Amino acid sequence: MPKLVLHAGDFTFDGRFEDELAPKTVAAFRKAMPFESQAIHVRWSGEAVWMPLGDLDFGVGYENHTSYPAPGQVILYPGGISETEILLGYGGVHFASKMGQLAGNHFITLTSGLDRLAELGKTVLWKGAQKVRFEEV
Repeated sequence: MPKLVLHAGDFTFDGRFEDELAPKTVAAFRKAMPFESQAIHVRWSGEAVWMPLGDLDFGVGYENHTSYPAPGQVILYPGGISETEILLGYGGVHFASKMGQLAGNHFITLTSGLDRLAELGKTVLWKGAQKVRFEEV
């Protein structure tokens, strides 16, 4: 079985797909892999980085959605009142936009490197956008 890997700037994390909790989101995201974007620091949500995706449509609705992802949880906001985005929490998060509270589908959980998440967050905050790549190896 392939291993899920997230590269973010100089950081690398292993992860797992939440196949049972968010099967439609996982299936749609797998079709888009390897997935590349840039992570920037959130503006309203607290301690997280996000990948703004504009009007990209993964064709999924809400499943296993939360407004409070824990550190190491990756969520996909499928679009609607705000643009489509992927968010990775590294500390306390209350997922929101200028439109108010949002909820995203928790579909990936990081399983290694969690002790470096805060360092990733601070790097993005102070040094700017970082390239991101999700891949299965």
